[in-house]
Amino acid sequence: MPDLRPILLVEDNPRDLELTLAALAKCQLANDIVIARDGAEALDYIYTRGAYKDRDPGHPAVVLLDLKLPKIDGLQVLETIKSDPAHKHVPVVMLTSSREERDVLSSYENGVNAFVVKPVDFNVFFEAIQDLGMFWAVLNEPPPRGWNDR
Repeated sequence: MPDLRPILLVEDNPRDLELTLAALAKCQLANDIVIARDGAEALDYIYTRGAYKDRDPGHPAVVLLDLKLPKIDGLQVLETIKSDPAHKHVPVVMLTSSREERDVLSSYENGVNAFVVKPVDFNVFFEAIQDLGMFWAVLNEPPPRGWNDR
C-alpha cells in the first residue's frame, strides 16, 4: 500500500481555499488535506509544534504554498523549509497570483519545486489544481520515510 502523506495547503484567501479544496476533492485523492491559513501555522505543521505537536510524524506529500500570507510570508516559509537539512526535500509548490519576476526568481533561488500562477479563469484554475494534486500526491515518488536519519 502506498504511503499516503497529507497535502499541506497554505492559503489565507477563503475563495481560493474553497476552490482549491473543491478541485482536490474532485480528484478523489485519498490523502488528507491539512490547511494552514498563515506562514506561522505552516511552519508549526512542518516542525510538529504548537497545535500540531501531536500530529503523526513525517513530511507532507507536497506543500501548496501561497506567496502573500499573514504573519510569515510564503518566501520566508520556503526559505525556512529548504534551508533545513531535515526538511529540504519536502516538495513545495508556490501557488500564487503573483506574476512578478522577482517573486519567481526568489522562489527558485530558495529551492521551490514549482511556481504556479493561479489562473483567473475558474475552469483553468480547477484543472491546474487537479493536475498538481494528482502529480504530487500520486505520481511523484518521494524519498522513503526516515531516509535522512541514516
